Amino acid sequence: MRSLDIAGTGMQAQQTNVEVISNNLANMTTTGFKRRRAEFQDLIYQNLRRVGSNSSDTGSIVPSGAQVGLGVRTAAIYRIGEQGNLQQTSNTLDMAIQGNGFFQVTLPSGQTAYTRDGTFGLAPDGTIVSADGYVVQPGIQIPPNATGVTVNSAGQVQVTLSGQTAPQTVGQLQLTVFPNDAGLEAQGENLYLETAASGAPVTGNPASPGFGSVMQGFIETSNVNVVTEITNLITAQRAYEMNSRVITASDEMMSTLTNLR
Repeated sequence: MRSLDIAGTGMQAQQTNVEVISNNLANMTTTGFKRRRAEFQDLIYQNLRRVGSNSSDTGSIVPSGAQVGLGVRTAAIYRIGEQGNLQQTSNTLDMAIQGNGFFQVTLPSGQTAYTRDGTFGLAPDGTIVSADGYVVQPGIQIPPNATGVTVNSAGQVQVTLSGQTAPQTVGQLQLTVFPNDAGLEAQGENLYLETAASGAPVTGNPASPGFGSVMQGFIETSNVNVVTEITNLITAQRAYEMNSRVITASDEMMSTLTNLR
């Protein structure tokens, strides 16, 4: 009885859907998090009567045929790159990207990773680093005698030194954009890696054409919409229940067959 297997694939699909939704809700307060959406495809079909085949020797054509679908499968889990809200923190080294782009950080392996999480700090030598201590490219150092740090929307990092009134530029932050942001591979820790699907990275200064601007003293919040996620969760739960009822009904039908005398 095909309905048992078909309903089983439906339950597995909705289980995946619930897992994606639960991950979105778990990260509703994660800085720079981008929500995911599960997409599904129907499986192959069995032809009980092939559409377009001849039904007689005179050449008459079957107009619709008879196909039975075999269920559903997970096709992709997309990442939605919608801009999150900007939350003011008044922390000097907190930075949010308003628009397109990612910050670049250097991993301990030497590989470059990309992030929208701009909760930065200083290493012991004054280098701007991520929350995990990874150097933010291109490796800008803040002098120890700096009394103030300013980052403008174009990513220029300026410091005010003790005994001086004019600010000095100590570095230029850069952003990276990709032809396909959804193709980046999530690594956890709010980091992404380049893949063949993302395309080659393009680096440029903030606020230049095609790149977002930098907001000092702000962080980008998660773009998860709680109301939407709860609605999707209820829908997935109901779909799971409907598929489980199909299995129950199919089992009862099979029991009827086995009890025939």
